[in-house]
Amino acid sequence: MLNWSECSAVERVPGKVSGAWLFVGTRVPVKALFENLESGATVEDFLEWFPGVKREQVEAVLDHAQRSLVGA
Repeated sequence: MLNWSECSAVERVPGKVSGAWLFVGTRVPVKALFENLESGATVEDFLEWFPGVKREQVEAVLDHAQRSLVGA
């Protein structure tokens, strides 16, 4: 299980989008990135579809996920 509290690109705000992990400063859930990537979208597609999310945030989330998997 990923510990998203260790990733500075995401936040969880009680009462905001049902308490889901979100990209900081947005209402875009982190899981939306992974769902779109799994469906064949590219990072470029995701950034176009969710303009409030910054490339640096996506890169930080993907890096965090990769590090977590390597450590597992």
